[in-house]
Amino acid sequence: MTLQNIPKIKHVNANNFFLLCGPCAIEGEDMALRIAEKVITITNKLEIPYIFKGSFKKANRSRIDSFTGIGDEKALKILKKVSDTFNVPTVTDIHEVSDAALAAQYVDVLQIPAFLVRQTDLVVAAAKTGKVVNLKKGQFMSPEAMQHAVQKVKDAGSDKAWITDRGTMFGYQDMIVDFRGIPTMRQYAPTILDVTHSLQQPNQTSGVTGGRPDMIETIARAGVVNHVDGLFIETHFDPANAKSDGANMLHLDHLEKLLTNLTTIRKTINSL
Repeated sequence: MTLQNIPKIKHVNANNFFLLCGPCAIEGEDMALRIAEKVITITNKLEIPYIFKGSFKKANRSRIDSFTGIGDEKALKILKKVSDTFNVPTVTDIHEVSDAALAAQYVDVLQIPAFLVRQTDLVVAAAKTGKVVNLKKGQFMSPEAMQHAVQKVKDAGSDKAWITDRGTMFGYQDMIVDFRGIPTMRQYAPTILDVTHSLQQPNQTSGVTGGRPDMIETIARAGVVNHVDGLFIETHFDPANAKSDGANMLHLDHLEKLLTNLTTIRKTINSL
């Protein structure tokens, strides 16, 4: 699986990490276009292959009154508009078998959420669309176990699989990244580090997930040093008022400095 398989992706020969970045959830057209335009400006400047990320719906929520989306097709059409407006590929997560064919009409990469990565029918449905399938490592799974998720994609007739590490549960309310897993998972498929979700603090008594955004650069630097193929970063221009995962998102104003530092580290690692 190479980046060249993805329509509209740029800077594939820059020898840089690639980036999946955007808001946690699509809250509306204006916010999606605003975030995409800013990230694209930065990634073009730094020659980072870029895929715009936005969830068209949020099925895994702590409380029934949590935000789940603005409507499936409405959000998917916004993702398509981002792609058409800025000539950039897009990724969204799916939660049910029926989501695969629907979302595949609008986006270039289908993401399997960590809690659902063992759901065979969902993984197979995503693979059969012909789209790239980004498999998030379950918080409860070892790096070695992800080879079986990748094999399901292959057995469904596709070689377009990625793995994303989004941390492992550490007690009841914290996550930790085991960087030993990156070289292990890279044996099976290109591997991405989900920086922001790795800093979640789930299962809070309030029913609203917490996070440690102050540690974003620390985690991201360690991933780049350990040869991760891609980075996943959720960002928003107003995280405090974001409708999902605001507690662990990166403020959009801080993204350029972070990515500038990370590309500098990548160049150093490439020279070793």
